[in-house]
Amino acid sequence: MARRYDSKEAKRRILTACVRLFLEKGYTNTKVAEILKEADVSAGSFQNIFRTKDGVLTELIGMMFSRQFGAVRPLAANAPSPVYLYAVETALQLAVTELSENLRDIYVEAYTFPATAEIIHRSTTAELQAAFSAYLPGCAECDFYEMELGTAGMMRGYMARRCDPYFTLERKIRRFLSMSLSALQVPAQEREQVIAFVAEIDMLAQARKVVDAVLASLSVQFDLKG
Repeated sequence: MARRYDSKEAKRRILTACVRLFLEKGYTNTKVAEILKEADVSAGSFQNIFRTKDGVLTELIGMMFSRQFGAVRPLAANAPSPVYLYAVETALQLAVTELSENLRDIYVEAYTFPATAEIIHRSTTAELQAAFSAYLPGCAECDFYEMELGTAGMMRGYMARRCDPYFTLERKIRRFLSMSLSALQVPAQEREQVIAFVAEIDMLAQARKVVDAVLASLSVQFDLKG
């Protein structure tokens, strides 16, 4: 019994340390030795629970994405169709990566590492099927999964490219939505309506709110203020 308790507490300390370090230093620049020191756990305990740093990221991404999507739903609550929710969710992901380079690093790594990418693909496949079945009536879940692989590749590419005075966040969002909604067979007129809807939202402000909401939710489980 004590061993199970100690393992649970060690896992909590590791996740707490990783949230702090990933936000402060970025995923790539955080070393396992720093996690061990911050969490006050042994290398053996860390390896028994997560095996690698990527294992921690997999756990955190599963938590973050479920909370992230829930946090943005009110923005499209009164929209005409689920397509608007998809557009807002993806636009906000792009906006989050412009808040800091450390957040960009976390998200790009999440879309790159196979285990975390698969979590994203499975979650987004369900979103795509719910939102776009009316436009693609002959498509099964496997078809939407294959389309998600393509749109996720676009998402990662746009996340990795930092905005600048020419390639603004507004241009990035418009270009991504135009390409992804076109691939998902949304008619041109409706695409423009969806893009116009998203353009009316202050995405950076909403991204800050979403990040704050996700961190507040995680702090219920982990001590993020200590």
